[in-house]
Amino acid sequence: MKVIDKNKKVFFDYELEEKIETGIVLVGSEVKSVRLGNVNLRDSFCFIEGGEIFLKNCYIAPYEKGSHFNEEPRRDRKLLLHKREIAKLIGKIKQKGYALVPTMIYFAKNKVKVEIALGRGKKQHDKRASLREKDVKRDMERAVKEYK
Repeated sequence: MKVIDKNKKVFFDYELEEKIETGIVLVGSEVKSVRLGNVNLRDSFCFIEGGEIFLKNCYIAPYEKGSHFNEEPRRDRKLLLHKREIAKLIGKIKQKGYALVPTMIYFAKNKVKVEIALGRGKKQHDKRASLREKDVKRDMERAVKEYK
């Protein structure tokens, strides 16, 4: 598994409960661009329309050696899931406070995969607590490093 991009902002903004691996529909030049690592998941999200799940606002740079027929960099891209999985996700998203967010994009057996997660938005005080824990952990690691 080769990780191409990870959405670190999601881990700060949401409490992630369930992660799901999905496929993504791309055209040839987009796959080549993804292979080069020209992807940005920041500010992207998933939405459901007509019983299908789409990834919105994911930036895949146009392939520089491609023709003038390159696709739009921020177009909506369909995610591939079974109907049963989509129905289950729709039921959970309808609960208040849940969202479907992409956490990372990677290659698995030469196929581009997107990991999406069911997350509940954190409150401001939860975010502050996360920052405090991160600072304490960093200080502890520095102290251990200095001790050695």
